[in-house]
Amino acid sequence: MLEWDAVLIQPLSTGDALFAPAVARNREPILDVLHRLLPVSGLVLEVASGSGEHIIHFASALPRLRWQPTDADPRALRSIAAHAHDTGLDNVLAPQFLDARAQPWPVACADPVLAINMTHIAPWSATVGLMAGAGGILPEGGLLYLYGPFRVAGAHTAPSNATFDADLRARDPAWGVRDVEAISEAGLAQGLSLVERIPMPANNFSLVYRRGRYRNP
Repeated sequence: MLEWDAVLIQPLSTGDALFAPAVARNREPILDVLHRLLPVSGLVLEVASGSGEHIIHFASALPRLRWQPTDADPRALRSIAAHAHDTGLDNVLAPQFLDARAQPWPVACADPVLAINMTHIAPWSATVGLMAGAGGILPEGGLLYLYGPFRVAGAHTAPSNATFDADLRARDPAWGVRDVEAISEAGLAQGLSLVERIPMPANNFSLVYRRGRYRNP
């Protein structure tokens, strides 16, 4: 799944790598959160890796983890492969096709699962599939991390998010900024509990879910 401002993404003339302006703005704040949340080692699965810039940035900063990028868009898969080739990182696995709605997922297990800027630029069935897939492959206490704009208690957290939501729905009626409560209800059905909601820059949130009986340390 490409970033929400994909209309601004331009392919490089020298290859298939794509660049999303949103990544440069949010990758460091997201990385600050991931530094605290992620295990020291293991496999990180990213769903809807988009251009691939996020996972390359995180893999460079956290080299002891192995990173599995995925997407359902062939353009994104080519972009991810191009970025990985250009950087030469040996802890980024070859990108795999993954449609969050299709169960079971092609990745049998992962320590954390990440989905950045996905839920609002996909139909609701993709969010339901994300919760089902993550619930199926995460270990007890395993982490699902979501990032993006979300509504809280049925209301937008900023006027700019309401404008963005209207623009998304005008582009595709199946898209839209989702309610934290609705996402969490879908998560609970798969054994995933919301344990943290972290305010992020530009009226976004990090949502942290854990599988099974988990207590914050």
